[in-house]
Amino acid sequence: KIKPVDSDYQFLNFRKNFYIASGIAIFLSLLLLFFKGLNLGIDFKGGTLIEVSTNNTNIGELRDILSPNFNEVSLQEFGDDQTIIIRLQNENNQESIETVNKVKQLINDKVSEFRRSEFVGPTVSSELLWKGFQAVSFALIAILIYIWLRFEWQFGFGAVVALTHDVLFTLGVLSILNVEFSLSTIAAVLTIAGYSINDTVVIFDRVRENLRKYSDIKIFELSNISINETLSRTLITSITTLLALLSIFFFGGEILRGFSLAMIFGVIFGTYSSIYIANSVLVRLNVTQKAVLKDDDKN
Repeated sequence: KIKPVDSDYQFLNFRKNFYIASGIAIFLSLLLLFFKGLNLGIDFKGGTLIEVSTNNTNIGELRDILSPNFNEVSLQEFGDDQTIIIRLQNENNQESIETVNKVKQLINDKVSEFRRSEFVGPTVSSELLWKGFQAVSFALIAILIYIWLRFEWQFGFGAVVALTHDVLFTLGVLSILNVEFSLSTIAAVLTIAGYSINDTVVIFDRVRENLRKYSDIKIFELSNISINETLSRTLITSITTLLALLSIFFFGGEILRGFSLAMIFGVIFGTYSSIYIANSVLVRLNVTQKAVLKDDDKN
């Protein structure tokens, strides 16, 4: 018999409800990404970014001044209502200094301080977008190859489903919240992938260990037992990580807000998917002790 553990929650009893909820969430995320897209930052769109401190001037007034003079202008508050970020596409790819000088001439009497300016050319921005996509793709492929070799194919497939769920769900939330998608957000997505897989592997290791020990217990009950056995570790890891991320979100400033927000949602979704998605796939595929022992013989 299996030694009793401190908790005995029947997580997988509700797996069908969570299947439906996750399916709807992923479908909505795909719709958002397809029709609305991500709020690409200057790293990926190219152009000029200017941070200013205003003299009690609202965004609408600045937009009315700048819009007639530039092809595309985007303004947003940055931390407080007196600090505004101006993003604009450069006309004919002109150099940043010319664009900044033109903006200064137009809104000089409305601004108390020009804090910083950045310029990214169209060639550099498109290259960064492609490199970012490559980085995410190669990292995910490497992770999935590791899982495929480390576990049986059923476990690998469960990890693939959970990882895809986490990344798409996080991107959908970033889209609906209009969070700026920058190079730091790419780093957050990669970190989310690693965190999600790590959490899933811990539970999978316990499932496989229990499969070797208890041949008379079906995968449904065995998965519930394994989740409960690793629950304290999962919760402690997730809570301590979230505490650190919440500190960055509230006290790290606007520069780190997009990164920390993506990570917060990623940790929550990663913990959820490790329990309800990855293990539900094992139950659906009806993993047995025979499959595990067969794989051990090959190794």
